[in-house]
Amino acid sequence: MPELPEVETVRRGLTPVMVGQVIARATVNRPDLRWPFPPDMAARLTGQTVTALRRRSKYILADLTSGESLLIHLGMSGRMLVSGDPLGRFVHEHPAPEKHDHVVLDMEGGARITFNDPRRFGAMDLLPTLTAETHPLLARLGPEPLGNTFDEPYLVAALKGRNTPIKSALLDQRIVAGLGNIYVCEALFRARISPLRRAGTLSGKRAASLVPIIRAVLSDAITAGGSSLRDFRQADGELGYFQHSFDVYGREGEPCRSAGCKGHIARVTQAGRSSFYCTQCQR
Repeated sequence: MPELPEVETVRRGLTPVMVGQVIARATVNRPDLRWPFPPDMAARLTGQTVTALRRRSKYILADLTSGESLLIHLGMSGRMLVSGDPLGRFVHEHPAPEKHDHVVLDMEGGARITFNDPRRFGAMDLLPTLTAETHPLLARLGPEPLGNTFDEPYLVAALKGRNTPIKSALLDQRIVAGLGNIYVCEALFRARISPLRRAGTLSGKRAASLVPIIRAVLSDAITAGGSSLRDFRQADGELGYFQHSFDVYGREGEPCRSAGCKGHIARVTQAGRSSFYCTQCQR
């Protein structure tokens, strides 16, 4: 499932062709994805100007002049692909419709945004912009890891006394929003913290050290266009490249990349997810 860097990469790719532009025609080709679409979604989108394109955790929100926001979740295999961009950033002409093109937005300027989702685990909804944070999918989310409210004192306090593994704590969207399996593994490696370590046993100093490391990992991944492991594509259809920089994720049995370390990367299962780490470096 796309994590924060992939969703942010898509948001940045969509911004030039959506923000300030009118949705000339919205086409909805099925009644639902993971959940039913809101009533009359095509009619409620058609004719609206997109005033802003935001990201909250792993969700994209397109604010409209109607006072509603289109909430988008990519799910396991969802892609937001742009074609026919008059600004010249995307060279693709409008492709022939495909089986899994579930929602198509034709913008007044000539661009087309196609939401393609073979597995149909994605989602779209329309919600009042002013109360968007109270939506059931957003209401319980923690602070953004790249935002000002995610700082060292906050994380130290959030982890204090927790008996869950640090890996599980950082994946808890109520503690920090948008982190997923890949980037937690990578951040814990850089911090030299084992994913098996109980969160509450970390010293304040070690817990605090995670904040700049998490930010750095996410920023590096965004710069690389995210990670493409299976289905993810950027808005222009290109692959992300951060997977080539993984220190631990997916590297089971390979040598640790830390200077002077003779350890190898191990894989364990935590809460149904694979954790990758160096048994020598990470304690």
